[in-house]
Formats: sequence, structure tokens, C-alpha cells
Amino acid sequence: MASYSQFIHRQVWLQRSDPEIRIHYIEAKPSGAQKGVVLLIHGFPESSYQFRHVMGPLSLAGYRVVAPDYRGAGYSSRPPTGYTKKVLAADLHALLTAHMGIKEPVHVVGHDIGGMIAWAFAQNSPDAVASLVWGECPLPGTAMYDDNKHTPPLWHFDFQAVPDLPELLVVGREKQYLKHFYDRLAQNPAAFTEGDLEFYATLYAAPGAMRAGFNVYRAFEEDKVDNRRWLEEKGKVKARAMVLNGEGSSHAQGADSMAKEVHEDFVVGLVEGSGHWIAEENPEGFVKKVMGFIEQ
Repeated sequence: MASYSQFIHRQVWLQRSDPEIRIHYIEAKPSGAQKGVVLLIHGFPESSYQFRHVMGPLSLAGYRVVAPDYRGAGYSSRPPTGYTKKVLAADLHALLTAHMGIKEPVHVVGHDIGGMIAWAFAQNSPDAVASLVWGECPLPGTAMYDDNKHTPPLWHFDFQAVPDLPELLVVGREKQYLKHFYDRLAQNPAAFTEGDLEFYATLYAAPGAMRAGFNVYRAFEEDKVDNRRWLEEKGKVKARAMVLNGEGSSHAQGADSMAKEVHEDFVVGLVEGSGHWIAEENPEGFVKKVMGFIEQ
């Protein structure tokens, strides 16, 4: 089975200058007949690397798998603006349709921040979505978001939204800062090797990387306005959906009530033996849940 370095790595320019918007992605193609396309959208503080254990099994099952680094993350460029989930979703839609030539509806799978992006993708490009799997986040505009955004477990929502100060305090300490989240939110912290930690820390220590990551959080209140407006104007997302969380994650509580606010047709799933980092803590369980849903 292919490793992360053996997957196809590419980058495309959605915009060449003022500012440069360059999206890096990795891709795994099936060896035989293709069943469909799976778009994997990562969260914070991670990158497409978070799907290193699941891309191979999904491609072996017959799927063309695409995992981008969204704007500002991983190897993608870090423009100063454009971190609402509406814009991040539009970036990925353009990547698939305009640059990769993918015209068929895709199975969209998002985790954490990627879950927010996945929901925006489905709401704004419904004809491009075959199914939707997302979770491990409180969606801005829902009661779950409003009730929890200022609580101690989500302290970083407020901290990372403060202008400039988080960058000042975290610079030079990126590894320690990231490790706090991997350790605290995991049921199985050993899922993150020292090499994994170094990989993520190197990405987020790059110039502007932490600022871009924090800008994703600074856009939450604008996302809230966007999401509520879409629900009023378009109604709930109509694509078949699963809200997927870790069995040991706090996000599992209230997932059903949150999904009822924003979906017409949904189920709730749990990845056993996992905390927040479901694709890394239990990749086999993650693949089983995702494939079991999209192949229904």
C-alpha cells in the first residue's frame, strides 16, 4: 500500500498574484474500475497528511481520493484574506472542477475545520455532492456553536481569534502548542509519533502559517452569519449526510441535535476507540464508517 510520500503530490494556482492562491493536494487513484471520487478535507492544526493512513484503503476499495491542503495550511499558499468557510469551499470546488477536470458529484468528507468547509461546500454546490460526511466541530450558526464557543474545552476559539497576540505568544513554540491539542483531544495519543509531530510542527513554523491557521478561527462569526443566511434562503442541506465523531470526543454529545438544525437527511456515526483525531487514532474504523455510509 502506498505511503504518504508515494501518493501523487501536485499543486495548482487558483490565482497567480495579488495575492497568490496556490493549493497543494495529494491524490490516490484506484488500480481498477473507479467507483467514485472522495474529497478529504483536513482540520486544524493539521494538513492533508492527517489522511495518510486512510487514502490507501479508500483507493484500494475503488475510489479516486483527493486530499487538499486548504488555503493557508500545509504546503498551500498563505494569502492575507479569504478564510471564511465559504471561500475555502469555493477554492476546493475550483480545484476539482476547473483544474482536475472532475465533473461528477463527489463524496465530501471533512474533519474539524474541514467539517465546516465540507458543510459550506454542500450548501453552495449541491449538484457537486454525492454524499457528505463531516464532524468533530460545532458548526457556526447552530445552537451547539453558540452554547459552547466560550466554554473551557474550546478556549482556543477565543484565544486564536484575538488579533496578533496568539502569533506573538506561539512563535518558536509551535511544536509545544500543537502537541497540547494532539495529547488533550486524543483517546490514543500514541497515534501521533515523534515524526508526525515534527512534520506538523515544521509546517506550522513556516512564515505566516500560524497566522493563516488563526485566521480560520477569526472568520467564525462571519461564517455564522453566512450559514444562518443560507439556511433561511436555501433551507437545510439536502445531500445525504453523516455527522461522524470519535466515540471518546466531546463533539459526539449533541451531534444529533446539531445535525437536525442543518440537514434534511442524516445519520450520526461514531468511530470506536477514538477521540478527536478519528482518521489517525483509528484509521480502520474511520474507513469502515465512511465506506459503509457512502456505499449505501
